[in-house]
Amino acid sequence: MSSNNLAVLSALDGARTQLYHFKAIVIAGMGFFTDAYDLFCISAISKLLGRIYYTDLSSPKPGKLPHVVNNWVTGVALVGTLTGQLVFGWLGDKLGRKKVYGLTLVLMVVCAICSGLSFGSSHRAVMGTLCFFRFWLGFGIGGDYPLSATIMSEYANKRTRGAFIAAVFAMQGVGIIFAGLVSMILSKIFLKSYGGPSYKADHKFSTEPEADYVWRIVLMLGALPALLTFYWRMKMPETARYTAIIEGNAKQAAADMGGVLDVEIQADQDKLTQFRSANEYKLWSMEFFQRHGRHLIGTMTTWFLLDIAFYSQNLTQKDIFPTMGLTSAAADVSALKEMFETSRAMFLIALLGTFPGYWVTVVFIDKIGRFYIQLVGFLMMSIFMLIIGVKYDYLNTKEHKWYFAALYGLTFFFANFGPNSTTFVLPAELFPTRVRSTCHALSAASGKAGAMISAFGIQNYTQDGNVHKIKKAMMILAFTNILGFCCTFLVPETKGRSLEEISGEDAGESEAQMTDKPPKNRPDASWE
Repeated sequence: MSSNNLAVLSALDGARTQLYHFKAIVIAGMGFFTDAYDLFCISAISKLLGRIYYTDLSSPKPGKLPHVVNNWVTGVALVGTLTGQLVFGWLGDKLGRKKVYGLTLVLMVVCAICSGLSFGSSHRAVMGTLCFFRFWLGFGIGGDYPLSATIMSEYANKRTRGAFIAAVFAMQGVGIIFAGLVSMILSKIFLKSYGGPSYKADHKFSTEPEADYVWRIVLMLGALPALLTFYWRMKMPETARYTAIIEGNAKQAAADMGGVLDVEIQADQDKLTQFRSANEYKLWSMEFFQRHGRHLIGTMTTWFLLDIAFYSQNLTQKDIFPTMGLTSAAADVSALKEMFETSRAMFLIALLGTFPGYWVTVVFIDKIGRFYIQLVGFLMMSIFMLIIGVKYDYLNTKEHKWYFAALYGLTFFFANFGPNSTTFVLPAELFPTRVRSTCHALSAASGKAGAMISAFGIQNYTQDGNVHKIKKAMMILAFTNILGFCCTFLVPETKGRSLEEISGEDAGESEAQMTDKPPKNRPDASWE
């Protein structure tokens, strides 16, 4: 580490792992639990919404959301998320990470509750209300991405920083599991008490009247974890890096972190003045582009390409489950039974495929490194999706459905033990403190632009269960993953180095001006 670094930053980088690190993981991670639950529970209830509000009793098949309505119901939160990422990311650098951190939770709580309400009983009123509040729900969720990543990276020590940031993001996996689990439990409870006949047996009463409560309860429960976390977010001190480098208050930064680490830290006010004067270039300046432009392009493109595939997997799985034989044909079950089977399949795929990948990343990210995990993840996702696309006719049979499920689960595993985790971690490490939150927001917003392509584009290939269209979708996703593999070479390895060393803020050579050589082993505090 450069001798020019401030004492408070050196203390954070060399700190032993202690309780405050884990408190920060839980406080920031519960936001991501809420984010994932709110974004992905819509997949479990969208078929139910179609049966309740769009069933034509004269039709031989139960109702389903029209393509445009389905795309907006599942995708409008992503539009809000993109907007929220840009707004809160910028505010995080201008006003402070802590000042706007609580506001994201308030938005999530209020809008999750309001998503279960309706201003009217017609399908237009219900869908309009749902889309309106899910946009603002997504807006709050978007703010959590840059703020949580930046706060965790600035709190962590350099030896285990990758694991800490990845652990925050891994709570997304827990949220996805609970989205399936809560939907499954609630639909089963209502099914036992109010279960109706199949659509073939009775067109009218196969959609249970009580089902209208179920989707509302599922959405409203998304407010609970955010509500429980609010108090602890408000108790967190501002990060020392923001207080010192952006606000210029080395004394306050030393006092805040001295209290957290239980050590006495030198303020270094004189050294801070020199430190800040060496890092005054703006985000859109030529100096920023020369130092960090390639890396910003790398983090934006890889996250964009990853989210086309990742959100396509999650949002379209409800359409693929029937072709896999994991759920019954819609006409053979009641509305609640269809929701139960869909959420059960979601839960199993998440538990066996999605969830393990997140935590394997936590264990290995500071050993293997971000670069190789991302590279291999993109490659394996492409291979498995290509196999599914090429052999879909063979796999799309009852005899081979478990081969399909295994391949499909492996794409989820390598998404999470791969680019879905690393694209979140890298933007929180590569950029200077003054623009870290904004650069993470730009990268995350690029990802959500990719997610919108999946919601408004890829879903059109899968909603009708057409085998040839699903094959085409898998081929497209395999290609986007190969592009992600290639774009990964634009980002460097960051493990084992301080944030200031990576960004060049410590007046040393900036990362963008280096040859991206693997970092040398450096002494650091041990994990305790």
